[in-house]
Order: sequence, then C-alpha cells, then structure tokens
Amino acid sequence: MTKETSQPVKNNDATSKTPKRIDEHIVEIVSDSGEGAQKAGQTFGTISAKMGNGVWTVEIIPAEIQPPTRSPAGASGIRVRLGSHYMTNMGDAADIVVALNEQVLYSRIATHAYKPGTVILLENKWETDPNPEIREQYKTAVAEFRENGLVVHEVPMEEECLKHTPKPRLGKNMFVLGMLCHIYSRDLEKGNNEIEATFGRKGKKVVEINQNLLQAGYDFAQGNLDYWYEIPPWKRDSTDPLIVNNGNQAVGLGVMASGMDLVSMYPITPATSASHYLAEVYDKVGGFVHQAEDEIAAVGFAIGSSYAGKTACTITSGPGLALKTEFLALAVMTEIPLVVVVVQRGGPSTGLPTKVEQGDLLASLYGEPGDTPKIVIAAATIEECFHFVIMARKLAETFRTTVILLTDANLATGVQPYPRPKAKAEWMAAPIDQSDWKKGVPPFDWDEETGLSPRPIVGQAGGQYVLTGLAHTNNSKVAYDRESNQRGCNMRSRKLATLYSTLKPPKIHGDQEGDLLMVGWGSTLGAIEEAVDKMRAEGHKVSSLHLRFLSPLEPGLKEIFSRFKKVLTVEINYSDEADAPLIESGNRRYSQLAVLLRTQTLVDVDCWGNVYGQPMQPGLICEELFRHLNAMKGEN
Repeated sequence: MTKETSQPVKNNDATSKTPKRIDEHIVEIVSDSGEGAQKAGQTFGTISAKMGNGVWTVEIIPAEIQPPTRSPAGASGIRVRLGSHYMTNMGDAADIVVALNEQVLYSRIATHAYKPGTVILLENKWETDPNPEIREQYKTAVAEFRENGLVVHEVPMEEECLKHTPKPRLGKNMFVLGMLCHIYSRDLEKGNNEIEATFGRKGKKVVEINQNLLQAGYDFAQGNLDYWYEIPPWKRDSTDPLIVNNGNQAVGLGVMASGMDLVSMYPITPATSASHYLAEVYDKVGGFVHQAEDEIAAVGFAIGSSYAGKTACTITSGPGLALKTEFLALAVMTEIPLVVVVVQRGGPSTGLPTKVEQGDLLASLYGEPGDTPKIVIAAATIEECFHFVIMARKLAETFRTTVILLTDANLATGVQPYPRPKAKAEWMAAPIDQSDWKKGVPPFDWDEETGLSPRPIVGQAGGQYVLTGLAHTNNSKVAYDRESNQRGCNMRSRKLATLYSTLKPPKIHGDQEGDLLMVGWGSTLGAIEEAVDKMRAEGHKVSSLHLRFLSPLEPGLKEIFSRFKKVLTVEINYSDEADAPLIESGNRRYSQLAVLLRTQTLVDVDCWGNVYGQPMQPGLICEELFRHLNAMKGEN
C-alpha cells in the first residue's frame, strides 16, 4: 500500500498483481457543492450496474442551495454500495472514501458513516494553500482522522488534473471516477461511453477533456495505489435485461406507461427531478408537463384535467401536500380520479428539504378537513416506484377516488438496477368513453354494497351534471339534510372496504412465528430485511413484514401479530423513546405506522424510529433489535 504521506509511493508491482476478489464494498465521494461528486458517483454506479453488479446509491445533499465551501455543513456527494448480489439499501460504514477537502469529512464522521480502517483518498492541495489558516485546518484534520483509525492517503488530484485542464475544479470528478474505475476493475470503455452520453451536447472538445481526465485517474491509481479489487457480477436467476435509474425517473416512466397524459406540479425538493425527466421525454408519448404557479394551482389543474375524462397526476413533497389539502378534499367529495405522488422529506415546515423522512403518512391519511377516505400506497423499491404509478392510475379510476403514492428522498435519488419493464397493453388507460350516457342514471349511481359507481365524462351526450364540493345527493344536488350527508360519507368509505376485500395478507420475511416481528413500510425494506437475515443467522427468532397498502391496510395483521411475542414498527419518523424523561404509557407519542396499527388491530405495537435525515442502516436496526430482545429476556 502507499505510504500515508502527501506523495503516494509508486507501486511498480501493481500491474503484475491480480485484484483481490471481494463480495461487496461501499464507496463515498464527498466534496463541496458544485464539484461534480454526485455525477461521478452516479456514473460509477451506472458502469457497475452495466457490468452486472448489484448497486444502490444515496446522494449526500447539503440543505442550503449555496452552502459555504470547505465546511461540514456544505458536504455534498454520493454513496455507492456495489456487490455481487442484489442491493437494497446503503449499508453501514464505508470502505473507501474520496474527499476533495478535509472539512466535508467531519459531517460524514458525525453520522457514523465511517469505521476504523475506512480508507480516505484525500485531495492534498490544501497542505500548501496560501492561507495559513487553511493549511493548519488541513494538518489538524489529517492528524485527527488517523488518530481515530481512518487510513488517510493524501493524493495530488489537482496537480494531476492540471496536466489536462486549466480548470481542475470542473474536471476533478472525472479524475476521481478514473481512480475508482481502476480500484474496482471497471471497464474504462463503459466510462468513456457514459462521458460521451453526458457531455456529448457540449461538443467534442469537452468530451475529450473529460475522457482524458478519466484515463489520467485510472493511470494514477494503477501506478500509485495498491487498492485493487474485483467484484464478480451478481448471479441473477433471470437473463432478462436490466434498466438503471432512480426513483423519480421510475415514477416518470410509470406515468408514461400508465397512459396518463398530464403531470401538473410545482418545483419542490426532492420531487423536482421527476418533472425534469418528464419534461425531456414526455412529449415523445404525447404527454404534457404543466409547471403551475404554485402547489394549489398544480393540483387544481390536475383535478380539472381528470374531470375532463383523462386521469392526471400531480407530484409533490410534504409542504406541497399541505398546500393541496383543500383541493384533495374536493377530489374526494366529487369522486374525481386523481394520482398524487408524495416524495417525502424531513419536516416539519421547511425542515430538512434534502434529507429523507417518512413523516407524511398520517398527513396523507387525515390531512384534509372532514372525512376524506382515500387510497394510500407506499413504494418500497425503485422498481415499485414504476409499477405503483400504473397501479395508482387503475385504482383511481376503478374507485373514483384520490390515490396517494408515497415515496421518499431515499428512493427518489437512489439508483438501482431492476428488470427492464416490458410494456403491456393493460397498463394503459382506456380511451375516454364518449358513448351516450344512459338516461336516468345519476352521476353518483352508488352501489349500496361497494360504494362504486360509473363515471360520466364531460362530452358524453346526456352525461352533463353540475359538479359540487358541497354535500350532495347521488344526483349531485346540494343537500343539507342529515340522510344525504350520511349516505354520501357511507358510500365514499365503502369503497375502501371493497378494495380491502380484494387484498391478500402481507408475506412474512423469516419464520411465521417467533419472538419479535418488525413491521415497516416504504424505503426501509432492504435495511430491515438485511437486519433480519443477520439476526436469524445468529439464531434469533426475528421476522419482518412490509406494508404497501396503508389505506386500506392489508388484511390478516391481527392474526399475524398474535404469533409473535412482540411487534415493533421501524420507521424514519419521530417517536418518543419509552424511557425518555417524563414519558410514560399515557403520554408517549408513537411513530406514525405504529399509531395506525395500534388503532386498527388493538395490538400493543411498539415502535422505533429516528429522524437523523439518513436512510435506515442494517447495523442500527440490529442494535435496536438486540436491545429489545435483551429487554424481553429480562421481563421473563
């Protein structure tokens, strides 16, 4: 290995060795905002996926748009977990980190992202910076990192990049990509192809400079770094081709595959990139992206489109959901089909706009005035972000209601390969019915058992009716009498009972009975199941189940819960710790899924969650499981 000095020692034997075969690794690239760390990591992840590895990426995004440089608060970058198996989460501590300055590492250390032995490839330009304060900061940080067990190698990245470009800050990320391509035995030609795809519009010269930097980084690592690994491809059961994208892109693909022709939204982090993606490609399938003047106008526009006959979609995040509440209540009352995608982020208020949280479940269920039953589903994987949009459109039209699809920042920005969807005719919305409306059939011809009714479409002869958000009869006539209002509420609620009757109980990951059952939802799936597998390998009687339908809940939960000594939800939202000061059973605030499960099943469901702004990690979950299992032993 190189000496831990400012100048790596040339390893003349590197080319004669063979790479070390490993099953997986976790890599991070961290820098100041605007230095291209995320682009380098995304490209590295894409190359790895195309070489057959399982991949999961997590973007590291500062809360401020223009954070101060060389500061922990300004850390920007990406984590890439790659391996010889299917990846479902970001894992625990990183193995190798490339850092473009030492200060950004402090924020990552504070989140326990590294471990003793984590290798840091650190830009060394700050060692000779003209500012003595920066030189001292650099020297102090390097000493602290080493004292805490990090393996720091100081790398002359800027010096090497200056050989190829007078603006190294704009190209250093490709040099970093080149180093990682050698370290992990990546196909350099695939790297060149990705650069061509990324920078091709900027001209041949820009492509050439970036490809030269890629090669320079590769050559530097080959000649100076003794870290060289081979990660065999993931042995899949199927030979079907894969697609590589993030959750927001998957949502966009799902919108197109579902046959919806309109997405109306207002830009909001972390949902905005879905509209960026759709704006680039939607017109090719006849779709239209409407950027409204605000969140209220966005949902109003979508409802108007749906009223005209073609179900529309609006995409937002937590604060946008709050602004849409009155219009969502209108959609429920008028029974106009609507698809709402909520990409959750940290709250409350502006909160942590670039960080992950699962804080919008109860808001989705109960955020509107009055009784507003609606379907709420949650995607657990990037692949489900695609398929659940298609399902949401079908449910919205079948049940004449609003369907809220919950994703989050972890899914939105994470990149993962999954089987390339094969388009099916049944995914697409049927043509708008323009046949004559049957005479005498009211616009809300509710079936007394199911609450369902056919929907008149604007333009159908004889199907015209006055739409109202007021309490109304089945003829859409304003009515304030008690029977009409009660019946309307009954019919709208009965639709959820009808959907519930078609659902199957969730599958249990692990044994069908045991000591502890974890229940999760959304993007925590991979971390929870990896933790369960680790615990089961050590002989613990731990299982899990993951919910996709949250309104209505999936059936059979009470019976499943009865087969375990303890039931525990694991969520990325706030809950009081049971042993916190002043907390007792009468005043403890439970996490959001726990509240729902306790209400619906009358089972004493416990909970554990956090609001660190980080995706769930298997190691943290294991620590919590040990704590609960030990407490259960003490009780016995």
